[in-house]
Amino acid sequence: MIKSMTAYALAEGQTAPYTVRVAVRAYNSRHLDVALRLPHGYEALEDRVKGVIAGVVARGRVDMRIQIQDDSAADCAFAVNLPRARAYRDALVDLQQSLGLAGAVGIDTVLSGGNLIQAVELEKDAALVWPPLEGCLQAALADLDAMRRVEGAHMADDLGQRLDLIEGMLAQVGELAGQLPEMVRQRLCDRIAALTDGVVAIDANRIAQEAALLADRSDISEEIVRTASHIQQFRNLMDDDSAAGRPLNFLLQEFNREFNTMGSKSGQAALSHIIVTAKSELEKIREQVQNVE
Repeated sequence: MIKSMTAYALAEGQTAPYTVRVAVRAYNSRHLDVALRLPHGYEALEDRVKGVIAGVVARGRVDMRIQIQDDSAADCAFAVNLPRARAYRDALVDLQQSLGLAGAVGIDTVLSGGNLIQAVELEKDAALVWPPLEGCLQAALADLDAMRRVEGAHMADDLGQRLDLIEGMLAQVGELAGQLPEMVRQRLCDRIAALTDGVVAIDANRIAQEAALLADRSDISEEIVRTASHIQQFRNLMDDDSAAGRPLNFLLQEFNREFNTMGSKSGQAALSHIIVTAKSELEKIREQVQNVE
């Protein structure tokens, strides 16, 4: 069944000491285009994450944001800026002596100088975080895929109804096309009668030959057969589990080509009106197919 390219999903997983959150949103795009935001220090995981995404999403733009919280003690480290602390302490002592102030310079007073103790960024262990991250990724992408399938089912219903309409129009075209030989013969007789003002006798055999030639040029039976085949192929693609967006687009081009040929060959007003209506439905299908993976 076809899938939509638009969806959104969230997932959160916790495996001590890590808490992982994944937010993913998918949009329309001609190709697979992944925009990934990883926390600083985990950039080495980018290729692995994109590989997991590519295993689920075949086409479309995917925006993914990953948050990783490490609650282990190993993730917390601080460093003291001793030169700055000493300089600040010495400055306080000089100030105390110069002003004749009593008391001792304590740790609280020194720390008030600011920026004396700073957090140290430790190297992240991507191998340790990958198992919980992979599980969270799979959960988010499974929800994303489920949403895309639901939307795809609605799209398939709409496309199926429009295909039914086109199939009905094609049947009408076939009925009218069957009347073309007689219509061509009658039209030829009327034209000859009008040109000769009924003075010249009409040779029935010659008229039949000329009418047959004209009818052959107007024959659209091959186009009707090919269009019916395209309709069946379109349905087969919608039922297939593989990405169908691009093949459906190519098939719609063939649809239009067949209907254009029918219109140029027939020269019949009623048939042309049906073809115009069918092409209008094809355009609505084309707009819908732009959302198919």
